[in-house]
Amino acid sequence: MKAIAAALRLLGDETRLRALRLLRREELNAGELARILGLASSAVSRQMAILREAELVDERRVGRFAFFRAATDAASLDGLFALLGDRVDEADDTHGDLARLQDVLRTRRERRMAGTGAQRPYVPGRSWASWARVVGMLVPGGLRAADLGCGDGALALEIARFAETVVGVDRRKALVTRARAAAKKAGAANVKFRVADIEALPLDDGAFDAALLSQSLHATEEPVAALREAVRVLAPGGRLLVMEVLPHDEAWVRERLGHTRQGFGASELESMLRDAGLDGVTVASMPARDGDAFRPVIASGTISGGAATARLRRRNSGVAR
Repeated sequence: MKAIAAALRLLGDETRLRALRLLRREELNAGELARILGLASSAVSRQMAILREAELVDERRVGRFAFFRAATDAASLDGLFALLGDRVDEADDTHGDLARLQDVLRTRRERRMAGTGAQRPYVPGRSWASWARVVGMLVPGGLRAADLGCGDGALALEIARFAETVVGVDRRKALVTRARAAAKKAGAANVKFRVADIEALPLDDGAFDAALLSQSLHATEEPVAALREAVRVLAPGGRLLVMEVLPHDEAWVRERLGHTRQGFGASELESMLRDAGLDGVTVASMPARDGDAFRPVIASGTISGGAATARLRRRNSGVAR
């Protein structure tokens, strides 16, 4: 009886069950598990030690790395986990572990160096970050940019490398505090951050040449209002860029990440940008990566001089801000 009670206590820990579900799917090292579970490496090591002692996890050493996989022996814990395993596999992924598992596996594939056949050759130093900076050098000087829904300011700080001024706006005070600290550490004097809802921006009409909504529209209560506000703060000829995800079935993003929408269709996003007063609207759906539940969609449009004049007339007449 004591052994059964001990087994139940061991399997009564949610983190261990999350780890076992992952290790039933893939062999992972401690660092990969830490990234997926959101734990410190030391905490993962403790959990793996417990699961190894219970013979629920097998360990394989490769140089200085330890890789773990769920044991296939159904006799472990007197077969108790063998009875629960399928239920654990089918449980809701409320923490987003399975999506992060796919990120880890994709990172593995991208790190592999291949130089033969149809495979893409490995090029030292090539990265999305370096490409982004190269493209940024093509942007004309004097750009005034607004990052709407800026989060911790990572994108705003990247834009600040080539823009004259950047203003980041986010309703979450804690993230804005982190963004300000990051800007101070980086010495980025040309970027400022404001705490506000992007549906009601504390910014002047026509104050920016570019506005970005990167992965923020799906977290708003009124996405149309957010788009109209973005258009309002653009100068004639200014461009709005929206980076979003296509509709998906990952319902956990609502509870865990505070999303109000599970993505936007390409045609829906195009209509929304046109209705907000933008011209030359273009939408591009990005291909899905292997196993990734989220497909990016990018939309952009510009505000013409005529649209800016009409907007000013509506504001002066009290119809709109």
